[in-house]
Amino acid sequence: MSSSARPRVRSTSRRAVSAGPTAALALVATLTLAACSDAGSLATGGATTAPAGSPTTSTTYPLTLDNCGFEVTFTGAPRQVVTIKSSTTEMMLALGLGDRIVGTAFPDGPVPEQWADAAAAVPAVVTPMADKVPGAEAVLTLEPDLVYAGWESNLTAEGAGDRTTFQQLGVQTYVSPSACKDEAYKPDPLTFDDVFAEIDEAGQIFDVAGTATELVAAQRAELDALEPDDRGLTALWYSSGSDIPYVGAGIGAPQMIMAAVGVENIAASVQDTWTPFSFEEIIAADPDVIVLVDSAWNTAQSKIDALKANPATANLTAVQGDRFLTVPFPATEAGVRNVDAVKDLSAQLAALTIP
Repeated sequence: MSSSARPRVRSTSRRAVSAGPTAALALVATLTLAACSDAGSLATGGATTAPAGSPTTSTTYPLTLDNCGFEVTFTGAPRQVVTIKSSTTEMMLALGLGDRIVGTAFPDGPVPEQWADAAAAVPAVVTPMADKVPGAEAVLTLEPDLVYAGWESNLTAEGAGDRTTFQQLGVQTYVSPSACKDEAYKPDPLTFDDVFAEIDEAGQIFDVAGTATELVAAQRAELDALEPDDRGLTALWYSSGSDIPYVGAGIGAPQMIMAAVGVENIAASVQDTWTPFSFEEIIAADPDVIVLVDSAWNTAQSKIDALKANPATANLTAVQGDRFLTVPFPATEAGVRNVDAVKDLSAQLAALTIP
């Protein structure tokens, strides 16, 4: 079921605020509240609750959304945004909103070629504020009116700051819906409808619904034009891990991408997005191809070297035949790069000669 069709059950719980990050928030509360005066405070009534994918091209504010069980209200289009994770930065760039980014953090890799020029014009993208999750004080110093996070765990008292406290200071927060962890909100399984729904919802938030609609239409057309491989091949999605591999499981972005490519995921029976998966299970399945996630901290080549050096995996059919496909880490999380990941992997797979 797509996220647009899934009931949004509103959570009544709110995260507690720990003393450390809360103290940091308090230090700059006055500064932040002043900076966010244009955006306004949380609406107390009369807000319009709009579903994802609304056909309107102009957003009616206030706009209230149930985001991973947290109610967030926008009284206007955010103008100063801090993004955490590559998926959110690239969403902003794809929607032509680079000039609204005042800070970025936790990049997973370089911006792809199609948005490289736009990224180069944004100092906050060229020089991220932090390689991992930033601290609350560092975020608030940038005077954002929105913190847009790729993972729920980015917005906790132990991360960049607690969502409730941010909201009390007039700073709204938004988590990529595909990354919601609560069972009432988590896509199960993730589909391209979910991915496109986030693009539409971001278009509503930033009052660029027309741009979002065009982006979704273009990506749907590209996806529809692809022919899945019909050879009945099996595949392992190998993300990281040496003693115990961490692989793409049955309900997340890896499964969604592999299904679109036309290969059968050997870990599809595991009801999770990613999962530990033993080498014994991999050897027993003996996949036809191996998809390797490429990142600066764990390159595809390093995994190839490890697979070939390990006597237990050196005899795998895919290893013996050098049947490796690679995908950049930022394209493995739900977002605007998933369709490109399908196209790229499909082209790599088509180039392989498999008896």
